[in-house]
Amino acid sequence: MISKLMEKIADRKAPVVVGLDPNLKFISAHLLKKAVSEKGETLEAAAEAILAFNKAIIDATYDLIPAVKPQIAMYEQFGIPGIIAYKETVDYCHEKGLIVIGDVKRGDIGSTSEAYATAHLGEVKIGDKSIRPFDEDMATVNPYLGTDGVKPFVDVCNKWDKGIFVLVKTSNPSSGEFQDQLIENSGSRPLYELVADKVREWGEASMDGAYSNVGAVVGATYPEQGERVRKLMPNACILVPGYGAQGGKASDLKAFFNKDGLGAIVNSSRGIIAAYTKEPYSERFDGEHFADASREAVRDMIEDINSCLI
Repeated sequence: MISKLMEKIADRKAPVVVGLDPNLKFISAHLLKKAVSEKGETLEAAAEAILAFNKAIIDATYDLIPAVKPQIAMYEQFGIPGIIAYKETVDYCHEKGLIVIGDVKRGDIGSTSEAYATAHLGEVKIGDKSIRPFDEDMATVNPYLGTDGVKPFVDVCNKWDKGIFVLVKTSNPSSGEFQDQLIENSGSRPLYELVADKVREWGEASMDGAYSNVGAVVGATYPEQGERVRKLMPNACILVPGYGAQGGKASDLKAFFNKDGLGAIVNSSRGIIAAYTKEPYSERFDGEHFADASREAVRDMIEDINSCLI
């Protein structure tokens, strides 16, 4: 799967992924009003508005980008209707030829992790029929439980040509409470470096061309750490959250990439899907044209990042 992602990035000259993290405050008012008029003030109405919002953004950007990253919690908050909207979003993105990175952050003991991996990346057999439940192409994985929690995902990657991104150094401000702690019996190295070592090890069991199906999540807000783990994981693709709204700058991102200009993909969520609410896009686009603002924001992001990779 990682080879497919690398090919799409190179073909579109766009090392970016759009985070489809809908929140009702981002949803254009006319979409929500229409959904409520049809279904009342219900979870079903919220899910319908979210799906319509997502489809409009996808329609406006799919030819520019290689991938999308829906964050499942933003759908779970609307219960079963939200989960249905999540699945329908995944399917619609596939119809448009996009790679879908399910931002699900799963990871548990072996049998439970195996079930998570099957749900999001694998297949279940019911009678004589095999069904792919959520059918994302890649998923984010929490490594806190160690190899027991990650190996089932690697096995599914190998069986079904899928990929994962393991949390190594996350973009949130308090990530250092655990991830930066020095581990004395490992030469006083920070915990995130030890996780990077394991990502490299796990990745060796799932190579797909020059890169591994086992990638890593490293926040744009920590460029020095990004440079360090890039060296520790030469064959891992790095998913880079934190660009834009969280403060990550394009000028800090070069170290996340390899010399070939590949090896990383940068995420923007609010900066794209809510672009119409922020300058400079709010000056030209209103709520009726939110998707056009998202397209402009994607173009600007691609140009911004590529200018730093030259």
